[in-house]
Amino acid sequence: MINGSVIQKPKTNAISIWLVEDNTTFRRTVANLINQSDRMYCEKAFSSCEQMLLELKRDYAPSAVLLDIGLPGMSGLDAIERIKALAPNTDVIMLTVYDDDDKVFRAICSGASGYLLKNAPARRLVDSILDISYGGAPINPRIARKVLEMFSQGNAPRDDYNLTDREKEILRLMIEGLTKKAISERLVVSHHTIDSHVKNIYSKLQVHSRSRAIAKVLKERIV
Repeated sequence: MINGSVIQKPKTNAISIWLVEDNTTFRRTVANLINQSDRMYCEKAFSSCEQMLLELKRDYAPSAVLLDIGLPGMSGLDAIERIKALAPNTDVIMLTVYDDDDKVFRAICSGASGYLLKNAPARRLVDSILDISYGGAPINPRIARKVLEMFSQGNAPRDDYNLTDREKEILRLMIEGLTKKAISERLVVSHHTIDSHVKNIYSKLQVHSRSRAIAKVLKERIV
């Protein structure tokens, strides 16, 4: 796979994925796995963040970028905010061997929509990418626990932005990676009620997406 080359033609109503991974064999494996789904396709693949960012500046943005952390040159962590600056609506999913607290916290605070480990089962990887279209935040369960542990051990919140107890509860479930549908089932309320709460949360936090809401919550230890 040559950097930036089109490796899969668009599929109707499918999620377009750009992949950044320097290991040729793993890059090919993940691209093929994605392309087996009728609901998404790996359109372009890169071995470095620099090549991907150049392409992003001159081409339309994909639905999501699947991004490794340990890359030659610019790391995946350093690329997250640059991707979001160029393409605010593009979801960034970290795909990595690293699960230490600092990297997890930095990735999510920088705006990553999810954090998956490379040893995740193939089906889990595919399902997690698809979760994006349903408003989920794909996070490996072990990673989600780490985030919540870090969160609970932090200092007192600076400001709770007048969030209600229910809104704080929903935010915690969002951090766990639950979709709005899953949250409504967990709390035994309608999907429309959750939609209303999420809109209020975004308004109070002055954000426009789940990843930005989670990033703000973690940075400021809001709940």
